Amino acid sequence: MSQPKQPTNYGALGTLVTVFFFWGFIAAGNSVFIPFCKHYFHLDQFQSQLIDFAFYTAYYVGALLLFIFGTVSGKDLVGKWGYKKSIVYGLLFSALGAAAMIMAVNGNSFAGMLVGLFIVALGFSLQQTAAQPFAITLGDPATGTARVTLGGAVNSFGTSIGPLVVALALFGTTAAITDDQIAALSLSKVIVLYVGVGALFISAAAMFNFSKKVPSGVILEKTESGNKALIMLLIMTVLLGAMFVPVFGTYKNPLVNATEAEQKALEMYRLRWLLGALAVVVIGLLASNLSARKKPAGWGAMRYPQLVLGMLGIFTYVGVEVAVGSNLGELLKQKEFGSLSASQATPYIMMYWGSLMIGRWTGAVGAFNFSKTKKQLLQVVVPLVAFGILILIIYLSNYNVSALYYYVICVIVLIIAFFFSKDKPVQTLLLFSLLGVAGMVIGLLSTGTVAIYAFLSAGLCCSIMWPSIFSLSIAGLGKI
Repeated sequence: MSQPKQPTNYGALGTLVTVFFFWGFIAAGNSVFIPFCKHYFHLDQFQSQLIDFAFYTAYYVGALLLFIFGTVSGKDLVGKWGYKKSIVYGLLFSALGAAAMIMAVNGNSFAGMLVGLFIVALGFSLQQTAAQPFAITLGDPATGTARVTLGGAVNSFGTSIGPLVVALALFGTTAAITDDQIAALSLSKVIVLYVGVGALFISAAAMFNFSKKVPSGVILEKTESGNKALIMLLIMTVLLGAMFVPVFGTYKNPLVNATEAEQKALEMYRLRWLLGALAVVVIGLLASNLSARKKPAGWGAMRYPQLVLGMLGIFTYVGVEVAVGSNLGELLKQKEFGSLSASQATPYIMMYWGSLMIGRWTGAVGAFNFSKTKKQLLQVVVPLVAFGILILIIYLSNYNVSALYYYVICVIVLIIAFFFSKDKPVQTLLLFSLLGVAGMVIGLLSTGTVAIYAFLSAGLCCSIMWPSIFSLSIAGLGKI
């Protein structure tokens, strides 16, 4: 006899997904903040990416600190606090980061701004550590992927409107922002922006803390011993730091008036060290799992291949999603892609982040108890409506949307892919991964609109990655 399905706690889920909105809203704001810092502090493209580097490095550091605490103390800090309090504490910590940003901006310090963003993202790392498994526990585990996807859908909505709200706060308009406007922006407006961001974090923490619909989510189970896993992660951290030292060292003696050949040689030098960092992650995780499967004692959950493969999957997916989004504007400046100005490239960047929303809204249909027929109908209607909303948002922002109309072809491919995936995480992940690879290959081998659409489609393909990989990674571990 089959077990009855656990009903979904929609009240708690509705409150939880508001946190997902903040992650997308703040992260997308970096797409406006990066070109501003590049102009204001006279940075090159690599240096401007330190904003994303600081932001996403905090996720790694935050997770590592939680793991160190759990291994040393034998207690899961998030489980001890409960999912609810962990999210509240994370929001308040992010508010401290906003305060640090205000002080750094007031002191005209780019390094200080990086520290502020790092603190904001540290709070996010605690929130995400709690929120992802929390979403799965709020209903039937079989539909956990759909609930995480729903959170991702709201996250992507925040990502889509984030640049608009940030542009409105900084420039007083959502219309096309020129390079001259970015260069002329005063730091005082950035201070006002982060005052608002800090207030939003505190408001969200209060709402979450005082909501009676949200359970505490306390887990009192003892943490498995992971001493060997901790040692391996610390070794990997040291090696990663060593790989980045030569890269950052190239800025101590910058090449002044360098020839194109010298600049290319420098970039290749940096790339080799970055590939070394990639090898540290891949080899370190695979070696850990191999050793753990032979002698499980001290490795904790690292003995499960699905977890290690999931870690590599998340690592790869986030790298692709952030790298494409953060560098798309610079790519579109190249002759092969139309030599577009910053304002001309903005609609494409908005559509890229909006593509994540399209895919996640479609995947979120499974989080609701609809009949099979209604689900199939919604899987056609929802992505087309989401695409229409994005076109409308871009149009109302006074950008030219005519070049984006035919992108609906990529959306139709997404709809077909969802039907073939049949709401199965493994099939969904495999199919969208293959489509993502195909898109990147087409983008590299072509030029013009075809190449642009191919790179934009990375957003559609990445849209379902997080929920699918996360759910598959923790399947069968015994704890969530």
